[in-house]
Amino acid sequence: MLNLVVEKSSISNIPVVIGSLLGLYILVRLTNTQTLKGPIEAGLDLHFLHKKIVFDTLRNPLNRIPGPRVARWTNLVHDYYLLKGQQPYYVHNLHKKYGPIVRISPDRVDICDAYAVREIHKTHTKFPKTAFYRQLVSGNIHTMFSTTDPQFHGVRRRLLASPISDSSLSHLVPQISNRVEYTIQRIAEEINNRGAADIFKWWLFMATDIIGELSFGESFKMLEAGKPTQYSMDLARISSLQPVRTTFPTLIKFGAYLPLPFFKSAAASGKRIGMYAHQSVQRYVNHLAENPENPKPTLFTKMFDMEKSGMSQSDIRDEAQGYIVAGSDTTAITLTYLVYSVCKNPEVQTKLVEELSQLPEPVSDRDLRDLPYLNNIITETLRLHTAVPFGLPRAVPPEGAQFNEHVLPGGVTVSTQSYSLHRDPKIFPDPERFKPERWENTTKEMKDVSLPFGGGSRICIGMHLARIELRLATALFFRRFPEALVSTKEGMNDDDMIMKCFFLMAPSGHRCLIEG
Repeated sequence: MLNLVVEKSSISNIPVVIGSLLGLYILVRLTNTQTLKGPIEAGLDLHFLHKKIVFDTLRNPLNRIPGPRVARWTNLVHDYYLLKGQQPYYVHNLHKKYGPIVRISPDRVDICDAYAVREIHKTHTKFPKTAFYRQLVSGNIHTMFSTTDPQFHGVRRRLLASPISDSSLSHLVPQISNRVEYTIQRIAEEINNRGAADIFKWWLFMATDIIGELSFGESFKMLEAGKPTQYSMDLARISSLQPVRTTFPTLIKFGAYLPLPFFKSAAASGKRIGMYAHQSVQRYVNHLAENPENPKPTLFTKMFDMEKSGMSQSDIRDEAQGYIVAGSDTTAITLTYLVYSVCKNPEVQTKLVEELSQLPEPVSDRDLRDLPYLNNIITETLRLHTAVPFGLPRAVPPEGAQFNEHVLPGGVTVSTQSYSLHRDPKIFPDPERFKPERWENTTKEMKDVSLPFGGGSRICIGMHLARIELRLATALFFRRFPEALVSTKEGMNDDDMIMKCFFLMAPSGHRCLIEG
């Protein structure tokens, strides 16, 4: 259980920067021309400073936490796997070797335990978000997702939660259904012309168009274009920067000034995204002025009354951009792995198609909510292929905390990696198997460790919208293509579907070809 303990953290600075600091210090001492003792003093100071660093590291209270020895000294190994898109696998293997509580860097611990999940992610938790989330956005932008201020988050969430609640979304379902139906039509066209369709591409276009229309009042028309637009390419470029942004935040601050094409193109993408969002918000403001009594509904319509919402147009723009980033790739990734997993398991596919065949025409989301096997398939996909599979970092409160026999000092970063929680064999027997039937008898522990949308007061505000899209897209796809199968055309194979995680998880081949 969790006990609060009073203990000061003696976590030393990350050793990666020590070399630079020592070098700078020695240079200053050696350039002291006022005394001939400068080199000697520098050498002695370096000796004692080195001893202090070693001493502090060796007496660090986290040394009692199981984990690789290298994690005591540096986060380089952890960051290496992060930049390779393999961080969830690395941490998962550490759990297999060292147990449910493992040290993964000098000041970070990951816990794979149901009780820890409840305590860390519960409503009114004492474990706040860390500065990691501020590094995911540029400049001084503060959004509901990126803020580390609980009060700001609470106020902003209360404003934004109602329009995207399950009940409020009901009047937007027709718009969502229209885009899903058009997606199925476009997939069918590509199968006819190409012999197979890249569903990863089409699900991404669909999800981006839907969240764009619901946020800004107009679709990005990606489904109509049938190929990446400038906006989607800019989003992809910004997303690819996230591992670098969180690993080297100082470098990112000066990236725009460095003569490197990667940083310059990312900076240009950021400017274009901001400009497009500004223009979209302004168009909707004009629409509201022209149609004050009957405006086209969006997730932000009520927010434009600044006197009531307290949100400026720039606030709405920033939150809408966050919705688009969070609501496009995540849904597309889940749908891609869902279709892939169902097609790779013929008995699951047969059972799903049979359940869907009982539906009346036209298919409605209201009917889909009552289909047990469909919803179990969605839940099982979210277990195995969570869009954000790594541990979302939280800070241990100043008074410290204790999990089992391990004491964590205040200020330490702690995370609960969903990739490992969702594969705990004590909770999910045969964890790597895609088995929707396991959710027919859901246990409390299964619910407690399921974090596809996060947990507590920070749970994803868009989870109800995501489930509507998942239900409609899955049902309409397998009603149209009941005998769908994974294609081998154009060299498509299972290696294309190996998961890589650069903040969001995605197929390493960036495609998934399906034949109808």
